[in-house]
Amino acid sequence: MIAHLRGTLLEKHPNAVIVDVQGVGYEVAIPVSAFSSLPEKGQTVALHIHTHVREEALALFGFLTAADKALFEKLIGVSGIGPSVAIKTLGGMTGADLANAIRSGAVEQLVRIPGVGKKTAERMVLELRDKLDLALPDRALAAAAPKSAFSATEEDVISALMNFGAQRGAAEAAVNKARSASEPNDFDPLFRRALKLVR
Repeated sequence: MIAHLRGTLLEKHPNAVIVDVQGVGYEVAIPVSAFSSLPEKGQTVALHIHTHVREEALALFGFLTAADKALFEKLIGVSGIGPSVAIKTLGGMTGADLANAIRSGAVEQLVRIPGVGKKTAERMVLELRDKLDLALPDRALAAAAPKSAFSATEEDVISALMNFGAQRGAAEAAVNKARSASEPNDFDPLFRRALKLVR
């Protein structure tokens, strides 16, 4: 069972990477939220891995922190939530925010995540609220959560782009490209530039 990979980042996409470990390329699904924290192609990357085995396939899911991996494994333990929904859920919010939303029973916040309906959100809260306090203490999440590379204004623009249907990784990439040394980086002009670049 693969639990950790360290190797050269051959390819990276918002929802998947290929990691070369001593000549073997491993394709690993990742949360969209992890994309902006990955190193550049050709550099070394380390991922915590959950190996999901099914009759017809073996799939790898990768995370930058042990806390995110633990949260993913808690999510797939909820009835009706498989790995594809769990990875999308972690892509819609940071691990710390997701854990806090589940603990506080913020169903209305959880249903904003693409692919998470009201019943799924309610099951998350019902089945995980008490378990997260033991599995993911606040201090561990705070230590593990990567610091944002974006300013408060840029985070607002990313959030607005996601409200227009963009995935977080695509929104972050658009904001990175839209940053300008010669033009204002206030919300409105930055949002207009990023909106033209988002894919």
